[in-house]
Amino acid sequence: MQVLTKSSRVVFESHPPLARISLRNPSLNVIDLPMMEELAQALGEIEGHPEISTIVICGEGQEFSAGVDAAAHTPDKIETMLAKFHAVIRLLVATKKVTLAAVRGHALGGGAELAMVCDVVLTTEDATWGFPEIKLGCFPPVAATALAALTGQKHAAELILTGRTISGAEAADIGLATRAVPDAMLETSVEEVTSSLAKLSPAALAVTKKALYAWDSMHFDKGLARAERIYLDELMKTEDAQEGIRAFLQKRPAVWKAK
Repeated sequence: MQVLTKSSRVVFESHPPLARISLRNPSLNVIDLPMMEELAQALGEIEGHPEISTIVICGEGQEFSAGVDAAAHTPDKIETMLAKFHAVIRLLVATKKVTLAAVRGHALGGGAELAMVCDVVLTTEDATWGFPEIKLGCFPPVAATALAALTGQKHAAELILTGRTISGAEAADIGLATRAVPDAMLETSVEEVTSSLAKLSPAALAVTKKALYAWDSMHFDKGLARAERIYLDELMKTEDAQEGIRAFLQKRPAVWKAK
């Protein structure tokens, strides 16, 4: 196997027709700005290789990702953070490659968003999924845009509005993940799917993906742009959003002012 990139936050391996991207920011693989930049670089590089048909995204170690770095949600960084993170999401949504997320441990917030936009999502039964942003006085723009299409409106509303975490088994039950398997079976399950895809035409898979998501991609792009504007123009101007982030960073309970 050829290792093309081993940077500070991402390990990128290529063995056509398979490429693997591993998130590396021990111990919870928090997605910070350097990781966003390295993910975008890796995805851009893969797109230029027609012989690669499948991308596997996983977390190094026993965690997928506990989400986007809370320190990047402060008013001076939030616009840059959203632009960089959503650039990664848009690359994943637009890629011609089949994407597969392999999830164990935590998939929270931006980590869950990164996984949910992949074509196939394999999770361990005991993984922890959730969108806890509301507890910080915020909301997850990607999930707000796309989660209901996966799980239905009621499941999406509950997860986003309450911040409740669920197991990998429940994530599969409601359509957030494709399939939940015992922890010991995760890699075997990934290999089964990627082996099946390896027998297929990369060109045919690329064109089929384009047709499969033709309708959804138009709505996603417009919806995410609108969610971004609401986040920046309305949410981040509330005192509660700024208080929620401060309280989290200071490891204290938030004091809400309802404004």
